[in-house]
Amino acid sequence: MALKAGLVGLPNVGKSTLFNALTKSKAPAENYPFCTVDPHVAIANVPDDRLNKLAKIFGSKKLIPATAQFVDIAGLVKGAAEGEGLGNQFLGHIMEVDLILHILRCFESGDITHVHNKVDPIDDFETICAELMLKDLDSVVKREEKLTTTLAKGKSRGLSANEIKTLEGEQNLIKKAKEALEEGSIEKIKKIIDDGKKEDVTTIPILSSKNFLIIANLSDLEFSDEKYKNNSHFQSLVEKFGEDRVIPASAKIEEELSQLPDDEAKEMISELGINEPSLDKIIRKSYENLGLITFFTCGPKEAHAWSLVKGINIRKAAGEIHSDLERGFICAEVYNCKDIFELGSEQELKNKGKFRTEGKDYIVQNGDIINVRFNI
Repeated sequence: MALKAGLVGLPNVGKSTLFNALTKSKAPAENYPFCTVDPHVAIANVPDDRLNKLAKIFGSKKLIPATAQFVDIAGLVKGAAEGEGLGNQFLGHIMEVDLILHILRCFESGDITHVHNKVDPIDDFETICAELMLKDLDSVVKREEKLTTTLAKGKSRGLSANEIKTLEGEQNLIKKAKEALEEGSIEKIKKIIDDGKKEDVTTIPILSSKNFLIIANLSDLEFSDEKYKNNSHFQSLVEKFGEDRVIPASAKIEEELSQLPDDEAKEMISELGINEPSLDKIIRKSYENLGLITFFTCGPKEAHAWSLVKGINIRKAAGEIHSDLERGFICAEVYNCKDIFELGSEQELKNKGKFRTEGKDYIVQNGDIINVRFNI
């Protein structure tokens, strides 16, 4: 899928260092602002133990995991909405992502400068959100003016009742969005846009309405054995956003781990008392927040995990594998991986009635294994 998560943060919070680890790539990571001017896009494998289990069952020679896309967006500063620090470019790059990952610095260091000369992750978050909302407010005001003009001309030029209703619905949405932006309420603007979508009312992209996760970047010394739980900055983030939305991480440790062979990385993780690498959690939570699920195709040649937006029917899912499968779709043999883990073979699935044939309207479930029957 083409869905993307974007890493966003003020300069020198560890964003590009974390991106390097996340993708095992080499985006610049220097101790000065704006070293990453153009967004770097990379693909990361989604950790999924189910794929290894399926490969063993099917004797698959090759494993192909599902992937998620990540974009490293250069550091924002106060005044970005007016173009400070190449802000207009950066805000435009945020427009293109589906999920925002706020990288917030939670460690003190005399060696790494902070753009505000103090470490305050809540203030950093609010700075970024203020810039997003200022940009949104400018866009909303322009859209409101255009809608007013379009409606006035349209009514005199014979627009249909449905067309007028659509424009008036958007006008009402824009009015509410403008009020929320003027209040500076991220929660309110997101609810207004989400409610509008439920009623099939859409408008221009609103940056501050995008879903987001918080990544608390901690020092390597505090990260081992969960010492970070006593970090006051981390505690303030959990209090404000809740445990589900805040992911503890040490960009320094994760970058070191990403450069080690697997066996050495596992040894280091064990020595540091880390239950789950932060990168695995970041990738997994980003994947989930992008509204993605995984389905599988399996056989002796390969076990393949495929990304799919939740709620998609099996015919369109077949198109993710190959366009011919969607075009010539007849039916698909379907069962869920949890059933084959329990029963051990396709024959046992058939014996127990867990092996099904589904038509084009079947909605694919997370963990489904499918075999498409088609004819071109």
